Amino acid sequence: LLRCVIGLASQADFAPFFYDNGPYSFNGNLALFSLSEDTAVGTHIYCLNGTDPEGQEVRYGLSFDPGSKEYFRVDPKSGNMTLMEQLDRENQDSIDVFVSITDGQSKVVERVTIFVMDANDEKPEFQNMPAILDVLETTLSGSSIYKVEAVDKDTGSGGSVTFFLQNPQSTLFAMDRNSGVVRIKSGEMLDYEKTKTHFVTVIAKDGGGNLNGKEQFMSSSATLTINVIDVQDTAPSFIGTPYFGYIYEISEPGSEIFTVEAKDGDVGNPNPVHYSFDDGDDGVFSINKTSGCITLLTHPMYLKREIFNIKVKASEVSPEGRHMDYGVTTVVIRVVDLNNNPPTFYGEHGPQNMFQLTMYEHPPEGEILRGLKITVNDSDQGANAKFNLKLIGPGRMLRVVPQTVLNEAQVTILVEDSAAMDYEKHHFLTYKLLAVEIDTPERFSATADIVIHLMDTNDNAPKFSSDYYIARIPENSPGGSNVVSVTATDPDSGPWGDVKYSIYGSGADLFLIQPASGIIYTQPWARLDAEVRSKYNFYVKAEDAEGKYSLAEVFVTVLDLNDHPPAFNNNFLEKTMVIGAPVKIEAVDEDAEIPNNVIEYAIMKAEPDNNIFDINADTGEIMLKSYIKSMAIIQNITKQKDCTWSLVVQARDRGQPSFSTTAVIKIDVTEATQLSGGPLGSFLMQSRNNPLQILGMLAGVISLMLIVTVIISTATFMRNKKSNRILPHRRVRRRPRNQNLWNFRNPLKTPENPGEKFQVEEEQPEPEPEPEPEVTVENINYNNNIPNVVRYWPSPPRAPCLPPPPPLYIPGERQWVVPTVSATVAPKPRKKPMMNRQDTVNLALVSELKMKLEQKRMLRQ
Repeated sequence: LLRCVIGLASQADFAPFFYDNGPYSFNGNLALFSLSEDTAVGTHIYCLNGTDPEGQEVRYGLSFDPGSKEYFRVDPKSGNMTLMEQLDRENQDSIDVFVSITDGQSKVVERVTIFVMDANDEKPEFQNMPAILDVLETTLSGSSIYKVEAVDKDTGSGGSVTFFLQNPQSTLFAMDRNSGVVRIKSGEMLDYEKTKTHFVTVIAKDGGGNLNGKEQFMSSSATLTINVIDVQDTAPSFIGTPYFGYIYEISEPGSEIFTVEAKDGDVGNPNPVHYSFDDGDDGVFSINKTSGCITLLTHPMYLKREIFNIKVKASEVSPEGRHMDYGVTTVVIRVVDLNNNPPTFYGEHGPQNMFQLTMYEHPPEGEILRGLKITVNDSDQGANAKFNLKLIGPGRMLRVVPQTVLNEAQVTILVEDSAAMDYEKHHFLTYKLLAVEIDTPERFSATADIVIHLMDTNDNAPKFSSDYYIARIPENSPGGSNVVSVTATDPDSGPWGDVKYSIYGSGADLFLIQPASGIIYTQPWARLDAEVRSKYNFYVKAEDAEGKYSLAEVFVTVLDLNDHPPAFNNNFLEKTMVIGAPVKIEAVDEDAEIPNNVIEYAIMKAEPDNNIFDINADTGEIMLKSYIKSMAIIQNITKQKDCTWSLVVQARDRGQPSFSTTAVIKIDVTEATQLSGGPLGSFLMQSRNNPLQILGMLAGVISLMLIVTVIISTATFMRNKKSNRILPHRRVRRRPRNQNLWNFRNPLKTPENPGEKFQVEEEQPEPEPEPEPEVTVENINYNNNIPNVVRYWPSPPRAPCLPPPPPLYIPGERQWVVPTVSATVAPKPRKKPMMNRQDTVNLALVSELKMKLEQKRMLRQ
């Protein structure tokens, strides 16, 4: 029996269970677990934890009520729970979950509740906003007019709501922040007449709370519209004050004098207005109580005063017919005489409204137009006879004096702007002379026409249509070709407006102008050449009959034509090329402008091989192909040992039509070798592509030699000065006075005697034929230890029997030079052609290379 009990005990299986770790634990069976609604989806929120008494491995699970949203997911092995759906406490503040643990044989399921904690994620919501409110304008200051209600679904401080007004300083209202009651500010009153509607923005703000780990405040806003209701609290007011009326001598009883107008100040609900006199009417006026029209009751001749100040009252009438508030104003009525005479203009023979005058243009400023005799008169008296004079017309050329007249005056017209009175602008001027009463209600007026006929004077010089004229003419234009036409106008009339043209200036020699038409053309014998001169400028003069003139400048450009082909210095050239260094050829085009003088170079033919050389089309530099680095490559290409090439090079300009010239270039190709001369030769080789470096070295050497010379000269001068020695005195044998001097004759002039020669006789004849004369200088100062110095005069010059024939003319060079000593005539040597930088570098190389080539040829033989 004991064995059976022990066997049964060994076969018993106990169910697994959860650990209960308390309400704030994140590890156990979810007992009293809570979670904030702002927890992010995917967050690890809890770990289910339990054990099996037998030590078996346990698995975890969770489930929800049927139809419920599955907010969580659990890992069966680790028990880690993850949030899968977004929480919202306002919709669901707790979640029921079934958690389970199993060891594979037994399973334990527990129902737990997870509480959702609030986060401040809701704004306050107004319950009675927006709203429209009607308030009487007589509502007392400080009165409550509305209560705003708002609710926040959050809990705690996030659910508490306080109220504010937006821009409270600029409104007539105030608000209690806790209760939401809107009041009229203390000391403020509503006024319908100023503002009929007020728009108040109310803000509801919660107390703040935590959201996503940060302190968060939420708010909402709504508009409260307050309509002000008008109340009868404003008296009527008159419109268009002050009021003035007039009574004239012809007025009849019952005549309307003036009409007043008033309106109720309560514009929202106005009452009708009745008019009445309050004082000052003296019983001679009446007023219509509804229209406000004031009328005269008697004839003006019976009025005892000139001015009446009548008090008029406007009272509003209630619907019951009772007079309520009223307003008072003053109407000033003046009795005046009848203004029945307008101003009138008079001439020499009575009333006149047209005045004419003929005069020359540009009269002196301030001059009186004496040909106009005008009088103005108004027969009324006092203010009725006071009027202004105005002169209305073009510009401000004239002005009238006087400008204000009482009864009668003589009218004077003065010149204000002399320059504007121009015959060329206006042959005649028309003005209106206007007289207008000043202080009368009728403002009677009168007008008179003034017509001034202007006569012309020669006040204008001819004027060119332009200050300068630009012309272009081809260089092959024949003599007499039109160049440009100039135009000048003189607005004066008659012979003063006729223009005569002429030209002058240093550039006008080749041109003529037609005096009447202004057409400029070339001289019949003129031959234009852009290569000789391409720019001409001169002045053209336009002159009227009295000598008034103006000038304009003419610029003539001779257009270059492509009439010169490119030309080489020599049609056969010999060049020596060092491998790696180009040789340059150059052609010159004598055309004056591009593209006629822009040259392009091309190799037309090369023998014995066409595929050896390239040429720079712009500079004329000939070089070997880039892949040719040595003589062996050249010999391998040509299969010849001869390194001499003949190239036919073409130089073509870019003109239209294009011209070209060819030249034959013989090129000896050789390799570069080290120059002899030690360091100097090495330096020249290194600097062959930089001639400025060589020139700098030469300049430095010359400067050093000059400095040494100056130092030695200065030291010698100072030593002689300190020695205080007497300088040597030389005694020279001189010719007798009767000795004939040298007689030079012009070698270019044929002498009278062809056998005549220049002769110089010396002091002592020499035994040898034509010896050089001896001059002996004796040293008197023996301290210098200088022996006798013998100097030789040059042989005397001898003139030729006949002048030699002149040498060939070389442009730009002098043909003859007359020496002052030898008395012979010799042509001046030609200038050496200028060498460019590359030729200067190659010159040193070529001479050495030629010597090397000679040595190689001798060795081959």
